[in-house]
Amino acid sequence: MDRQLLFLCFLTFVIHLIGTLAYSVRIAGVRTKRIAVSFALFSILVLVSRTSNSFLGPFLAKRVESNLTGPDATTLLLDFRWLLVSASVATVLGAFLIPTFQRVFCRAVLHFQVHRSVPKLILHGFFKGGISYIKDVASAPAAANVSGMHIGHGVSARITVLNVGATALWIVGVFASLYAGVLDPSVRVTSSTLSSIINGGATVLMAIFLDPYMSGMTDDVLDGKVSESQFRKTVVWLVGSRLAGTLLAQALLLPAAILIVYVARAI
Repeated sequence: MDRQLLFLCFLTFVIHLIGTLAYSVRIAGVRTKRIAVSFALFSILVLVSRTSNSFLGPFLAKRVESNLTGPDATTLLLDFRWLLVSASVATVLGAFLIPTFQRVFCRAVLHFQVHRSVPKLILHGFFKGGISYIKDVASAPAAANVSGMHIGHGVSARITVLNVGATALWIVGVFASLYAGVLDPSVRVTSSTLSSIINGGATVLMAIFLDPYMSGMTDDVLDGKVSESQFRKTVVWLVGSRLAGTLLAQALLLPAAILIVYVARAI
């Protein structure tokens, strides 16, 4: 693995680590009863994710173009495989960090409620005991949340499967559109703009099924209709299905790229 690929794997890792930690924001919002503030503060990390994503696309496209006709063209598929592995590793690490992150995030929300200043919050986190607090509250996921997943998990098999599919499609979309240019360089520019063919399915699934489901369940927890323990089990199931989605993306990468090539030629 060369330095450039390592950098691309790092960017992919950051994107999917933050995406996994997003589940803990709902837990923090429920515990502090500050859902809106929780999502507003998490948008700071979303900016980091989007910045990483804005670098990932151009750098990855440049790598594809540089190796398109050279002897390394046959290894480009392996490069994309490594990027998907980075997404899986980030999801696993994010899952283990959720208990710690949600405790830290709860404190951040409460601190913001008092001072109402993001700069003050950032300074407090880095220079006024924030690092030591992380050490104090750091903990691994509770074994009961994992071992009791099959008991009243609160999320249907349909939602679990949809989350697997949506995650896989969302991850593989851009990668498949770029790799399609390797399969047929004559339509590589057209192919690079067709990631929406794959990502569109993920967007539909998230907008119609997954996001409303999680939002409704979050409100149910605040109303006392669903217990926090049941909600945490739901998060465990969704994180697990997200990991399964990153693994499914490995299988979908090549078929998705072939589909994009077919559409690019037909346009």
